[in-house]
Amino acid sequence: MTKSGSVAAVDLGATSGRVIVGHVDTDGVRMEHVARFPNGPVTLHERDREALHWDVVDLDRQVTAGLRDAFGRHPSIASIGIDSWAVDYALLREGRLLGLPYHYRDARHEQGVGPVHAQVPAAELYARNGLQHLPFNTVFQLAADPTAPLADRALLVPDLLGYWLTGVEAAERTNASTTGLLNATTRGWDPAVRAAARLASGLLPTLHDPGDRLGPLLPSVADAVGGQAPVTLVGSHDTASAVVAVPATEDDFAYISSGTWSLVGVELDAPVLTDAAREANCTNEGGVDGRVRFLKNVSGLWLLSESVRTWERGCEAVDLEALLASAAAVTAPVPVFDVADESFTPPGDMPARIATWCTEHGLSAPASRAEFVRSILESLATAYASTLETITAVTRRDVRQVHIVGGGSQNRLLCQLTADRTGLPVLAGPVEATALGNVLVQARAVGLGGLGGASLEALRRTVAQAVEPVRYTPRGTSLPVPRSTPRRRMSV
Repeated sequence: MTKSGSVAAVDLGATSGRVIVGHVDTDGVRMEHVARFPNGPVTLHERDREALHWDVVDLDRQVTAGLRDAFGRHPSIASIGIDSWAVDYALLREGRLLGLPYHYRDARHEQGVGPVHAQVPAAELYARNGLQHLPFNTVFQLAADPTAPLADRALLVPDLLGYWLTGVEAAERTNASTTGLLNATTRGWDPAVRAAARLASGLLPTLHDPGDRLGPLLPSVADAVGGQAPVTLVGSHDTASAVVAVPATEDDFAYISSGTWSLVGVELDAPVLTDAAREANCTNEGGVDGRVRFLKNVSGLWLLSESVRTWERGCEAVDLEALLASAAAVTAPVPVFDVADESFTPPGDMPARIATWCTEHGLSAPASRAEFVRSILESLATAYASTLETITAVTRRDVRQVHIVGGGSQNRLLCQLTADRTGLPVLAGPVEATALGNVLVQARAVGLGGLGGASLEALRRTVAQAVEPVRYTPRGTSLPVPRSTPRRRMSV
């Protein structure tokens, strides 16, 4: 299968969404942005508090508009694929939405941890689902959700949008693996964990794999977007798609999918469910082609973006490029803080929280915005290095290079500090790795560009042959200054 063609990738992040058309042929892949729109939490007033939710109704409207633009430019689009952030879900009854999904940063989720652990102790839970303990894992969210008993179906965000496009209810396996309800060994729903969360047996939909065809667009949707194409399941957890697009030609790599969160890990053939893995709070998430993404969730550029939002609330625009340049020029020592501290999870005044953390731990707080930025990036790089050290110790993997993909790959200071802290070369890019992985899995499924039946390694070679990442070496070596050299035809 060598035919050329185009697919549409719907890529939804925690702060923005985009629709990208991927044009695929035997010469490479060309990525065309057709729509970009903001995304973020909305606050709804409940009886005794303010709760964070996702406005999935508006998200669906934006996706439909983006697909209409895509079909307007390219009527012969061969497939549509959807990826998004993990863990958050919508509840439905008889196909109707029961309410806007809760945001993973909403405080109510912690109420579900105790009831689940009372039924399945933490060690047993890890042996079953292999997941890093995070209070917002879907299993805890559902256990804390008073409306769950009213629902007859729970769909993760990309599955919900796929349902609205096709009328087919399904659960894509890579995203399902982030819920805590999937058994890491059998790769099916775990009945004991489901029972511990007191969920009805039919609440969770049938599982499917990346590359499976979900179904054609509903007639009303086809009319709205001005075209018809099947929805193909991709690695619908955005990190699963991003890891597909790591331009690695050997298996001695670690990856950092860097955005709002940083997911730091290695790719394995089987889960690691040892006590050492559990005690290190590592997670086993599903990857494309049955691979395991063995990783840890580390805070990411949320710390920086929330700081910028705080400064801009003072009605003063922040020039991020200039601020990063100033941070790179800082020579005075800056504090390194624990980016995993729970005080940094909710939205709010991040610089004030960082300053408070430093004071409470006997450190001098940063004195300027440039120092705050440098402190954030030094702290993230330190967390990356510590996490990689833990992961390599637990898995006994020989890691010789680190690939940073996603938005954080554009942050030159963060990439250089990561190389310095890990002592390993860092290869940064592609930026749109998630959308690119989405496109490649679709292209393989529908047989574009000679990729039909291609292995995961072959998909990565396609990326590696198309774009050369920016290379950063640990400072103190005689290796050349980082630079970027484009190769074959790829635009991301």
